[in-house]
Amino acid sequence: MTAGHATARIELLRHGDTGQRSYRGQLDDALTELGWSQLREAVIGHGWDRIIASPMQRCAAFAQELAQARGLPLTLDARLMEYHFGDWQGVPIEDLAEQQGDALGRFWADPVANPPPGAETFAAFGRRLSAALDDIARTCGGQRTLVVTHGGAIRLLRCIAEARDFGDMAGIDVPHASLHTVAWPVTQPKTADCMDTVPG
Repeated sequence: MTAGHATARIELLRHGDTGQRSYRGQLDDALTELGWSQLREAVIGHGWDRIIASPMQRCAAFAQELAQARGLPLTLDARLMEYHFGDWQGVPIEDLAEQQGDALGRFWADPVANPPPGAETFAAFGRRLSAALDDIARTCGGQRTLVVTHGGAIRLLRCIAEARDFGDMAGIDVPHASLHTVAWPVTQPKTADCMDTVPG
C-alpha cells in the first residue's frame, strides 16, 4: 500500500471443512463436525467488534453462532461469496486434472486470461470483493472486523492487498479455518456509521 495512506486492518477467516473435494464455488455446502470444531478453535483468544460474512451456510452459520455467543453485530454480504467456477463447479479435482489438466494449469498460472468455461470473470470477482472490502475499510476502519469468507476470495484479496500478481494465488496457503490479516486502503473519509453502507 502507498506510504502515508490510511489503511484498515481486517481479519479474514476461511470457513471450515465441508467434506467436499472439488471446486465448490457457489454450491451451498454445510460444515462438517470437523469444520465446526476447526472454526471454534480458530477464534479462541481473538476478539472483534463486529462480524461480516458470506451468506453461504459454510460461512454464515458459524458467523451467526459466534456473533450470538459474543454479542456482536453481524452482517451478511453477498459480495463475499466464493468465485463461481462455471462448468468446473462440483467436479472432483482429480477428474479435472485427468480430463482438463492443461486448462487447469493455465487457470492457475493466469486466472484472468484463462477462467474455467462458463465461470464468473475474474474482473467481476475482483470488483465485488474489492467493493465489499472498500465499504468495510471506509466505514468500519477503526473497529476490529472479522470477515468470514472463502478460500478463493481470501487468495484474491491477499493478492490485491499485497500487490501480488493473480498468478500467485495458487501458491497462497489458505487452510480451512485459517485467519489472514490484510491492510486495506481507506478510499474515502468516513461519512456514515459502520455498516450503514454495507448491504445486509
